Amino acid sequence: MAARDEILIIYSTANAFYRQMKLGTIQSLREVVERGVKTRILTPKEPLIEKTVQMLKRQNRNIEIRYSEPGLQTQVTILVVDRKSSLAVELKNDTKESSYEAMGLGAYSNRKTTVLSYVSIFESVWKQTELYGKVSELCEQLKVRDKTQTEFINIAAHELRTPIQPIIGLAEILRSRKENITPPMYDEYLSVIIRNARRLKELTGNILDLARIESLSINLNKEVVDIDSVMLNALQDIKSQNSNNHKVKILYDSEKGDTIFVKADRDRITQVISNLLRNAINFTKEGTITITKKKKDAGSAIISIEDTGTGIDPEILPRLFTKFTKKSDKGTGLGLYISKGIVEAHGGRIWAENNTAGKGATFTFSLPLNN
Repeated sequence: MAARDEILIIYSTANAFYRQMKLGTIQSLREVVERGVKTRILTPKEPLIEKTVQMLKRQNRNIEIRYSEPGLQTQVTILVVDRKSSLAVELKNDTKESSYEAMGLGAYSNRKTTVLSYVSIFESVWKQTELYGKVSELCEQLKVRDKTQTEFINIAAHELRTPIQPIIGLAEILRSRKENITPPMYDEYLSVIIRNARRLKELTGNILDLARIESLSINLNKEVVDIDSVMLNALQDIKSQNSNNHKVKILYDSEKGDTIFVKADRDRITQVISNLLRNAINFTKEGTITITKKKKDAGSAIISIEDTGTGIDPEILPRLFTKFTKKSDKGTGLGLYISKGIVEAHGGRIWAENNTAGKGATFTFSLPLNN
């Protein structure tokens, strides 16, 4: 059966594929494919078969191969050539190495109805294999999602419990009104309570923001905003929270560059900048964090935060802005994901890269200008 246009093959078992390899059929098939004959193969999946398949695919694009799952495998090896002739060979004993001993009855046909029935079988299994692959992929995604959600619940429970414990403990001490609590101790206890209460507020806010972003219901109160004013507000908040950190300098020259106006939610953009600054501080033990702003020809404002810290782990860089991605044991891994959701809700985009000159990383986001 000399093929001119198309070959369809279903191998009943992995051993059937191997037996054909020994007979030189795969080599002959390669030569046919090189002549431009489009070939589709359905075969069970095994390491040696995968290796052979990869080699065939690299050598020619005219070949497509899918792996049939056990539930879709047949007891008959089927060959269809140009949809004009067919050969169906029954499997008698799959344990035999010899094709002669392994094969049972074989039937060749060039009758249109017979050939088209085998074509129909092939196309049906081909589509089912595709659907099975998609279902398997979805199942894996659901497993990953279930795992990440479970991890998040554990992380969130831990993160929420961490600030609650000192709040309750110190509040109980203050309520007892013990005489040995001096005014400085009283002020210190209150400071710890306030700091942890703010942390608790931030955590609950992140969880609520996650729900809003997931449901596409994040609300934006847009107004014309001067980027400088947003930057300065975020800087003031961050500096007050890190007043004891003298090893990291945050540099921002509000006078440098153009005055840039965007139509945005002031609080949300402040949240993004604060998230990025906190992230930079967390990974910069000593050095500088530089904030810059500029206009882009495409009608966007570009805000960058560059640090001299440890940089981004290459392993997590591709999924840096996805949920629950984090490098350390601290935090929920939601800050960058929420920042991405806020920026994209404004019609902008956010990205990050390791610095090519020197150490550290740069986080950048864009916002449409107020035209």
